[in-house]
Amino acid sequence: MAKSFSGMKINPKRYHRSQLKFYMILVPMALFVALPIMFIISHAFKPMNELFAYPPRFFVRVPTFNNFRNLINLAADSGIPFSRYLFNSVLVTVIGVFLSILFTSLAAYALSKLKFKGKKLLFEINTLALMFVPIAVTIPRYLTISRLGLIDSYLVLILPLLAIPVGLFLVKQFIDQTPNEVIESAKIDGASEMQIFLKIIVPIIAPAIATVGILSFQLIWNDVVGPTLYIDSESMKTLSFYFSTLAALVGNPVAGQGMMAAASLIMFVPNIVIFIFLQSKVMNTMAHSGLK
Repeated sequence: MAKSFSGMKINPKRYHRSQLKFYMILVPMALFVALPIMFIISHAFKPMNELFAYPPRFFVRVPTFNNFRNLINLAADSGIPFSRYLFNSVLVTVIGVFLSILFTSLAAYALSKLKFKGKKLLFEINTLALMFVPIAVTIPRYLTISRLGLIDSYLVLILPLLAIPVGLFLVKQFIDQTPNEVIESAKIDGASEMQIFLKIIVPIIAPAIATVGILSFQLIWNDVVGPTLYIDSESMKTLSFYFSTLAALVGNPVAGQGMMAAASLIMFVPNIVIFIFLQSKVMNTMAHSGLK
């Protein structure tokens, strides 16, 4: 363990009084960053009188679950139970995340370690795709989906979101650092490409896979465009769509503030939970891919 000139450890494994100056800076910063999260949680449990209290209150004083009950009852009154929206979101998200990870990792391995004609061009196209925002391809995407006959199906909520250009870029950069000698040795031992991918590449790129999973989850779970443009049947729409129409369903934005606060918390919690558990792998991916 390296030591400073004063004989103290530069990076002690346990708490040392020399670290106090860092805690004095980092703890207030962490609390400041956590304020929006604390507000979202507190706001969702506020009764109507606290939602419109003046001066505004940051923390709830008399928490209530009425906002969540009203949110569920409103869905039932509209003809589609809340559980149906939840089921659709979970189904589409789980399948979409799995397929996105599978296709992204396989494509990244091919672009990184396999030799075939047009490989460089394909990667340049993927890099170019990073420049386009989703709204720029809305019309051609809709025309393509319509001609394929995918309108009003679960596939239309999954297929358009499987390709994540930034995810492919990150995973490929991660795989590029795997020595070719390791792969060649496995081939000499008789391993197939799929065996090499599953037994050698996948364990190495686990942090990158976790990153793609987070990106894919956020993209699909929060998607409003797909259910709005491509789904006609109300029973196939997702939570994100239902929450985006709360103002119209309630008819009175003031009366619906509590339900909107509860909806925001429901949409937010899965994102933050997944990121908290996988954030270390995300940082590892960014370091290995050369991104900051």
